[in-house]
Amino acid sequence: MHLSRIHHVAIIASDYERSKAFYTKTLGLRVVAETYREARRSHKLDLALPDGSQIELFSFPGAPPRPSWPEACGLRHLAFAVADLAEGVRELESNGVTVEPVRVDELTGKKFTFFADPDGLPLELYEAA
Repeated sequence: MHLSRIHHVAIIASDYERSKAFYTKTLGLRVVAETYREARRSHKLDLALPDGSQIELFSFPGAPPRPSWPEACGLRHLAFAVADLAEGVRELESNGVTVEPVRVDELTGKKFTFFADPDGLPLELYEAA
């Protein structure tokens, strides 16, 4: 087996419309497809990043909240690569998103910061340039 890249990450939102606006307008992800599945009373929104990787945004009625603090076992956060971290921070803050202070990865020397989606899911911007 040869794994080549991450194809998609699935996220369940507590408020579908709020999260849809965040991921499409605030983060600027492109909508690939949007489906409502009547049998599940669930929305599924496929969003694409420029490299072809995707986020699947779901709504499921009655989904339990994600444990977060202290950090729970499992997926820790989702990181997005950016060429210019300062520009990314300015854009997020101009859209009302609270961003943590910028840090430097002690192993790579690269700058990064964290912010959260509308449900508190930890997201990271990592300066990959």
